[in-house]
Amino acid sequence: MAKTKELSKDTRNKIVDRHQAGKTESAIGKQLGVKKSTVGAISRKWKTYKTTDNLPRSGAPRKISPRGVKMITRTVSKNPRTTQGDLVNDLQRAGTKVTKATISNTLRRQRLKSCSARRVPLLKPVHVRACLKFAREHLDDPEEDWENVIWSDETKIELFGKNSTCHVWRRKNAELHPKNTIPTVKHGGGNIMLWGCFSAKGPGRLIRVKERMNGAMYREILSKNLLPSARALKMKRGWVFQHDNDPKHTARAMKEWLCKKHFKVQEWPSQSPDLNPIENLWRELKIRVAQRQPQNITALEEICMEEWAKLPATVCKNLVATYRKRLTSVIANKGYITKY
Repeated sequence: MAKTKELSKDTRNKIVDRHQAGKTESAIGKQLGVKKSTVGAISRKWKTYKTTDNLPRSGAPRKISPRGVKMITRTVSKNPRTTQGDLVNDLQRAGTKVTKATISNTLRRQRLKSCSARRVPLLKPVHVRACLKFAREHLDDPEEDWENVIWSDETKIELFGKNSTCHVWRRKNAELHPKNTIPTVKHGGGNIMLWGCFSAKGPGRLIRVKERMNGAMYREILSKNLLPSARALKMKRGWVFQHDNDPKHTARAMKEWLCKKHFKVQEWPSQSPDLNPIENLWRELKIRVAQRQPQNITALEEICMEEWAKLPATVCKNLVATYRKRLTSVIANKGYITKY
């Protein structure tokens, strides 16, 4: 049987008004073009509940009992990688037959949803302890100290590939229209390696590393670009240089060179990219570069340099100004990777 159209609120109110005026159900139905049974149902609802609005309905009973909900919630809490198929089989063995969609809806009501697991650096216990120790020791450092740090790092930017991900607005079945696609080539189409630095006052120099970097090349990059960046950023006396624990950075020759040049280096825990705000700046750069869709390596390098120079100083300042929140997040997460 076809589903009938619901009466408007105005029509239902007219039925009640005529019923209160003493008219019969048949007469009301003829006047308003409504079935007699419908008029009677609305009149009875008004007498009982003093309203013609739709009342809450209980709906169909849940396929999964409260005990079953607790069971699957406990299972995914212990092992987040449990699949919907595994949960279907678990319930079936317990005597409840459900579909994967029912599992998904049930867990969603428990505020659990299936998401792609993030890829993060492998943290050994020694890394976790080092990050936690760093965060606790520097939690109360004044903001002025972090403003006097030059943060540095290297990154790789691909010509085509995951760095070019973006969202598009499109209609149904239009996913393959050229405007709604991102061209890709095998092996990513090439990439470039960059070294850059910044401080709370803005971005410093950005350099393309054209060959495989070694200790000697890294020293050359710093000798030609670190001090000029510090001067351009107008760093205060006693500024601090930060780089991670890459073997090229921590080699004895590198440490001796930094000491000879009287550079003050920030101590740094290994495997802690979320503690370095330049990672957020790299992400911003990659988004800006992907939006311009460079078509070759030369254009990719030019666009990287242009977009790096255009990064607002306010973005850099905010990244450093919120550094205490990073440390708080590391402590709250007991030394493991944070959202930063």
